[in-house]
Amino acid sequence: MGADGGTVQLTLGDRAALALEAYRAGVSDPFVDVVQSLTPLLWHVVRAQNVPRDLAEDVVQGVWLAFVRNAGTIKDPQGALKWLLVTAKRAAWEAARKHREQERRSEPLSDGEVRAEPRADEPGPEEVFLTGERDRVLWRNVRALPERCQEMLRIMAFADRPSYRDIAEATGMGVTSVGATRGRCLDKLRTLLAQDEGWGNHG
Repeated sequence: MGADGGTVQLTLGDRAALALEAYRAGVSDPFVDVVQSLTPLLWHVVRAQNVPRDLAEDVVQGVWLAFVRNAGTIKDPQGALKWLLVTAKRAAWEAARKHREQERRSEPLSDGEVRAEPRADEPGPEEVFLTGERDRVLWRNVRALPERCQEMLRIMAFADRPSYRDIAEATGMGVTSVGATRGRCLDKLRTLLAQDEGWGNHG
């Protein structure tokens, strides 16, 4: 409860911190809730690094296992959300690197065509949750934005009611910078969409 008697809305960072502390104390319910809430976001972080869909689930599961293994060594519970996102990105980079190496070592396909590495314009992870051509066009343009904008927009789209503080914790920017950065990112996205004939055809 807040000072005025109202209910305090916990941020994702708060919920991750409470889940970590609860897990340390042997209480599982908050941890299970956070896993359910954050897994879609971690999935998108992983898939954004060109990790194939058939590997992304394993990478995300590995992130949660690492979180459990390191539960006793994460010094600041308030940093749990950032820890998960950074770990997911690093694990995705490693998985994508290994996948590319495996593809290079693979024999050509039966029809003689050699497997290609993931393309930048390959349908992205958002299609797991967002379907249709309009959404494909939208997220293709999101992937053309600077990385910080991509991170912010994914959090806005797939996290559970993220606050400015959530976005700040996840991206490493100051809370006071979130509003202005959000506005600039959305303006850049609008500009890209206005120039994309595929978006206009579905407007």
